[in-house]
Amino acid sequence: MKITDCKVELLDTMGDDISVVNAARVSFHKKSYYMYDDDDPMVEYMSEKDQKLLKYLADNNHIIPFAHCFLSFRIKAPIFIARQLGKHQVGLAWSEVSRRYVDEEPEFFLPKDWRKKANNIKQGSSSESVEEVPYEIEESIGFSLETYQTMLEFGICPEQARMILPMAMHTEWIWSGSLLAFIRVCNLRLDSHTQKETQDVAKEIAHHLDMRFPESWKVCKKFNENL
Repeated sequence: MKITDCKVELLDTMGDDISVVNAARVSFHKKSYYMYDDDDPMVEYMSEKDQKLLKYLADNNHIIPFAHCFLSFRIKAPIFIARQLGKHQVGLAWSEVSRRYVDEEPEFFLPKDWRKKANNIKQGSSSESVEEVPYEIEESIGFSLETYQTMLEFGICPEQARMILPMAMHTEWIWSGSLLAFIRVCNLRLDSHTQKETQDVAKEIAHHLDMRFPESWKVCKKFNENL
């Protein structure tokens, strides 16, 4: 049985921070450019004026300029996490592996730490760990996998055999959309009330936002303490 971690891979991007600035400045038929370091012409940076414009846009909810840049990810995560993230629809496109057609051995996710139930019913779990967990957890996943493989051997089609696989099974999808859409995903899913495993995926996405759109992410992110 293959137990693997979640994975977030950045496939492609379009635009950069100055693209956001120019999407705003076009209203006045203006255009900005990156500045270059006199000592190192390979180092580019955004002018203070453009940085202030980005902050103004974010602070005053002028969000459309952030929708002109795009990112595309390939993400592997267990089904129960994918279904949480899949609730985000606006400005995003989702194409997922289908076990109607794929019958290769699936991979599964198991947390390294099992958390206790929270006293607050609005929270899914607390920060406390369960010291001992039943051995049947892995056994039940293994049994589901064996049953799945047996069903295929009996000639049952993959689209029906898949129904007995658990939510701990990894799925994989291409997730593409605007910078604005992924900012919204991260700002919601980095909240401390979000399930930890979902936060972990959002942190990986946020890392790429920070690397490719550092000025935009700096003014738009809400949960600095989680990054």
